[in-house]
Amino acid sequence: MGLEEKAGDLGIVTTSLEGLVNWGRTNAMWPMLFGLACCAIEMMSAQASNYDMSRFGMELMRASPRQADLMIVAGRVSRKMAPVVRRLYDQMPEPKWVIAMGDCASCGGVYNNYAIVQGVDEVVPVDVYVAGCPPRPEALIDGILQLHKKVRGDKIDQYSANAEFRIDHLSEDRGALKPVS
Repeated sequence: MGLEEKAGDLGIVTTSLEGLVNWGRTNAMWPMLFGLACCAIEMMSAQASNYDMSRFGMELMRASPRQADLMIVAGRVSRKMAPVVRRLYDQMPEPKWVIAMGDCASCGGVYNNYAIVQGVDEVVPVDVYVAGCPPRPEALIDGILQLHKKVRGDKIDQYSANAEFRIDHLSEDRGALKPVS
């Protein structure tokens, strides 16, 4: 017989600290206002009254990376913009998450040339990919709900032992970005 059965209807909450912390994290994610291309219009639309992302704890977009824990990369990232994206990611407090919104952020999209990063995962670690060109607000909200599922299963100490993920700003092969361990 477990504690839940013994306590009955006494109003005692039984949960793990990890479950409680992750519940709080999922219900208070603060995304950073960071739109790079046409996907940003759909991201702003998801914030509006028709879709209302505030139902999921995202009351407003944060303008500063120091106040955000979710970066939604909405659009293509140029090679010149990649170090800035990385710097913004580094300024975010732990725990932090990244959503690659749209085909351009996920894999370069239709812009397959030397000046465009072929997927933002070359610059920052990505937790959820949202497909589409541009993806509808429903797809972004589904991606956020997928991230909520992932966060609920995370370990608390996982973020303190987070591996460093850095980039070489310019390497020999046309400024390719590489993770360093």
